[in-house]
Amino acid sequence: MAADRDGGRTRPAARAAVAGAGGGRFGFLTVGQTARILGVSPSTLRLWESVGLIAPTRSGGRYRLYGPELIKLLKRIKYLRDVKQLNVPGIKHVLGRTTTDQKRRPPRDVSQFGPKLRRMRLKRNLSLTEAARRAQVSTGFLSAVERQRANASVATLQRLASAYGTTVSALFNRPRVSGRLIRPADRRVLETESGVRMEFLSTGTTMLESMLFRVGPGGGSDGSYAHQGEEFIYMVSGTLEIWLDELEGTTLHAGDSFWFESTLGHRWFNPSKEEAVLLWINTPPTF
Repeated sequence: MAADRDGGRTRPAARAAVAGAGGGRFGFLTVGQTARILGVSPSTLRLWESVGLIAPTRSGGRYRLYGPELIKLLKRIKYLRDVKQLNVPGIKHVLGRTTTDQKRRPPRDVSQFGPKLRRMRLKRNLSLTEAARRAQVSTGFLSAVERQRANASVATLQRLASAYGTTVSALFNRPRVSGRLIRPADRRVLETESGVRMEFLSTGTTMLESMLFRVGPGGGSDGSYAHQGEEFIYMVSGTLEIWLDELEGTTLHAGDSFWFESTLGHRWFNPSKEEAVLLWINTPPTF
């Protein structure tokens, strides 16, 4: 009965891990089960993970778990590969598109966070392999991010920042202005290829961090992450689905407010066909 823990058959320990994370109740599957549903090999799923296309949940840091929304994304990736004959960069480009109109918004932050990540890693005397292990990504993917040849997801950036003892916002240029007032044109912005745009609404604060999130259809954190503190969300418009420790799932709509402990593993995504806009506050500033 014993098989590779990410192979075609599921070890008893892996089955227990799935059950512990919600199992059939929440629709989580192992890599072997997911591969059979999609008609691909487990190694293909691991490859898509290593290049940053997907970020499955880990049960206790060991077994990969695939939820319903990730299965939908995997089907989309398989379609783009098999039918549209796209390579990985092409798939990333398609998945990164959003249908939101580009109204007047603050300019995109063009700071080179790849080299900053590399400097932070070297300053802490971490090898690529060790840093990648801490951030739960492949060595090759981290190397590509440092060389500006790949973009990390929100979850990966947060895990890297945590591994380096800093915050995600520290990887990007701070607003040029100081003081209590920040005009829209003076905000600094972080965007990911997974359809997430974060506009920093405060600067110089020591107890909180406030951001305006714009999450495109199908966009999200691309994985779970955790850190110290508490978080508050107010939904301005659209829909956002958020999961805490893979056990508590909540769908937020316009006008809803929601808070949670940041120490809970949290991942989120927009399941609708419209952009979601939300106010997101962290305290202390650990994002």
